[in-house]
Amino acid sequence: MSDWTEKYRPTTLSEVRGNNKARDTLEEWARGWDDHRKAVIVHGSPGVGKTSAAHALANDLGWPVMELNASDNRQADVIERVAGEASKSGTLTAGESGRRLVILDEADNFHGNADYGGSREVTRLVKDASQPVVLVANEFYDMSQSLRNACETIEFRDVSARSIVPVLRDICRREGVEFDEAALEKIAESTSGDLRSAVNDLQAVAEETDQLTVEDVVTGERDRTEGIFDFLDALIKEENAEGALRASYDVDETPDELLNWIEDNVPKDYHGAELADAYEFLSNADRWLGRVRATQEYSFWRYATDNMTAGVAASRREDKGGWTRYGPPSYWSKLGRTKGTRNTRDAIAERIAERQGTSVATARREILPFLSSMTHHCRNRDLTVRMAATYELDESEVSFVTESGKDTNKVQSIVEDAEALRTRETVEHSGSAFFGGDAANGDGESQAGETERTAGAMEDDDGGSQETLTTASDANEPDGRGNVSDSGSQGNDVDHEQTADSRSQDDDQSGLSDFF
Repeated sequence: MSDWTEKYRPTTLSEVRGNNKARDTLEEWARGWDDHRKAVIVHGSPGVGKTSAAHALANDLGWPVMELNASDNRQADVIERVAGEASKSGTLTAGESGRRLVILDEADNFHGNADYGGSREVTRLVKDASQPVVLVANEFYDMSQSLRNACETIEFRDVSARSIVPVLRDICRREGVEFDEAALEKIAESTSGDLRSAVNDLQAVAEETDQLTVEDVVTGERDRTEGIFDFLDALIKEENAEGALRASYDVDETPDELLNWIEDNVPKDYHGAELADAYEFLSNADRWLGRVRATQEYSFWRYATDNMTAGVAASRREDKGGWTRYGPPSYWSKLGRTKGTRNTRDAIAERIAERQGTSVATARREILPFLSSMTHHCRNRDLTVRMAATYELDESEVSFVTESGKDTNKVQSIVEDAEALRTRETVEHSGSAFFGGDAANGDGESQAGETERTAGAMEDDDGGSQETLTTASDANEPDGRGNVSDSGSQGNDVDHEQTADSRSQDDDQSGLSDFF
């Protein structure tokens, strides 16, 4: 027996059931494509007819179809083929009005820049396409914001049971299957708006019996998680405390993510005292989640879930009707906007931690704010230069720590001076760019003089050692004018100076330890 979902796939838009408004909007987009020349994202739950509607549209308009799937293992190949089809001129398509339709299914599976492709490249392609492109997606918000903004959007909603039953009835009549109306209603209700699953269930039952009755319909509960928007509708408008808690069991979100969704969307329907009560429960949930993070005791999650679901539902004081446009948490978009800043902060903290032998968290929480205060707006220029040299900071990182503009001449000159200091300190074998090179220079000169004296003594062919002894013994002999040589005293002075320099360097190191 052939697959009924393919056999009875709609061939025209008029046959698409349950989404009349979305269907008409899709047709308007196609007929007006020459005016706007934008791609369209058709999104909604699986099995509601998105891809079927796109194919039916192409059939109605006489456009050839090129269908691709973003779940292909090599996304780059898919992107190249989209680019090729979307850029073909009308003379090559053989379709009416010189058009062909490019359908990119499961477009929400593009992430980042996988295989040198990804959502960024798709965004560029749909903006430049010379042919209509339909992107089909189950999860609208899994797509990048730039891609969503570059396209028109059409939502296909779950198909109601009363729209599914006529489809099942028509299939039964075409296949010669006798049925009870109640059996079709039971199949329609059990599939939660998924028309494709309803047709599959009907075929599975029909293959086992000649007369379809309610007793034959044993579809059982499906392993299908509830969408977050359906859950928000149930929580905020429909369910009591117990029902809201049970509905949360079917949502594929962690308690932290669920809290963000509820927190951002509950003010769209709750007001006044009920909103205050709801936020009280949400604050309790946040406290429990904080205890989970602090103790790693995940059994506390249930207390957080109780508060954010049952508590919020119990706060409702009046019926909520109508349709509300719920959206993803603003916290997520804020994280996206600050991602670059947080990456810069963490990169600096890692360098500080490696240099100072501490944890990254300590460097980020304690040392970095300390350095920021001391070098605010580069006012302490010498310290800022030494800091930049020590941690090898570039313009953007110096700007981050000092809260200065990275394009200012002051920041650029500091980075240049830090580079010069780092080079000089490297040559002089200094232990840290926070210290000056005087001590190292003094040590170097003393060692060089000692090397020359030793080399001079070794160059004497005969009696070199004896001459050295004689020179040492004559160190305090009077010269021809009756003066006594004080070379021994000079040697003591040199030793004393070197000792003082060494002590000074030790003191500087101790000061750096105290500084941090």
